[in-house]
Amino acid sequence: MAVGTRFEALNPPEMTLGQKLAAVNWLMVLLIVAIASVGFAMLYSAANGSVTPWAYRQAIRFGVGFVVMLTVAMVDVRFWMRSAYLMYAAVLLLLFAVEVMGEIGMGAQRWIDLGLFQLQPSELMKISLVLALARYFHGLTWDEVGNPLNLLPPLLMIGMPVVLVLRQPDLGTALMILMGAGATFFLAGVRIWKFLTLIGIALAAVPIGWQFMRTYQQQRILTFLNPESDPLGSGYHITQSKIALGSGGLFGKGFLEGSQSHLNFLPEKQTDFIFTMLAEEFGMVGALGLIGLYVLVIAYGFAIAIRSRSQFGRLVALGVTTTLFLYLFINVAMVMGLIPVVGVPLPMISYGGTAMLTIMLGLGMVLGVSVHRDVRIGRAGVDED
Repeated sequence: MAVGTRFEALNPPEMTLGQKLAAVNWLMVLLIVAIASVGFAMLYSAANGSVTPWAYRQAIRFGVGFVVMLTVAMVDVRFWMRSAYLMYAAVLLLLFAVEVMGEIGMGAQRWIDLGLFQLQPSELMKISLVLALARYFHGLTWDEVGNPLNLLPPLLMIGMPVVLVLRQPDLGTALMILMGAGATFFLAGVRIWKFLTLIGIALAAVPIGWQFMRTYQQQRILTFLNPESDPLGSGYHITQSKIALGSGGLFGKGFLEGSQSHLNFLPEKQTDFIFTMLAEEFGMVGALGLIGLYVLVIAYGFAIAIRSRSQFGRLVALGVTTTLFLYLFINVAMVMGLIPVVGVPLPMISYGGTAMLTIMLGLGMVLGVSVHRDVRIGRAGVDED
């Protein structure tokens, strides 16, 4: 076989725009639209039957995010590999900028005011870190991944943003970054005993870490352990959330009929506790239906990763999909009182601009891995021949 023929067999010629659009997983796109539509309906309900102030803005943000998602899906996965470190560095600089010129809201300094909207760089770090780690581990063999010295650079890549996010302070996002990065490490082939060692060190350091936590963070953990200790103070949020969840029953009270949310007993109903409002109005059936939509998107994400012929594409799809799962799991577990309240939004449902952009950007990369699943990339970052 001629060299040129063999190269084309391994790496097909550049696809046209029409071919790329045809290769998009449109069933996954439909599921994403369905989830976002549930979010619009719940934000409409949260505003007592009005598209303002939340549903209308969220629809515009999703529209922009949808265009971003499809645009990103059209970009060759090799471009994201070449740009991975640059994107990570840019977002890391934005995190440093938050320290200098960040906007303060709700007692935290997490946003940069760009005029038209406020940008939360810590959300973007969740995706850019996945890209950077995927780029790094793509260049290592199985034996090189097993060398502890080769894990120092990615640990440094994780440590810098985590420290900056904790300073904002934003414990929930810092934990999300850590868990998402940990999942990428595991999927890249890092040995189990190293995770167990790090977990042991982390548990031993808990008493020390407790001293450095903010008072409200300590109170959240104490409230989680005993929410009835201060039902009208620090335990109010989770107590009202449990009441709303229980009152929804099997089929719920009906759209716009949730008493806990519409009588303003349920706090942050348009953001962190929007899943509780949905469960109150549509019951356990509605809540499980929404979770089912997420599960299908996550299943598609893992299937796309498995079909990718490049290690970079696999790790990106697996990392982003795992991040989506962590969003879902932490938010639902939080409002059910299974873990402390840490302020993690429900993806594509909770009101928020940067979180929406982050999720849509990440999903666009997953779709892009699907479109370019036959592209092979050498360990040095160039096409295999």
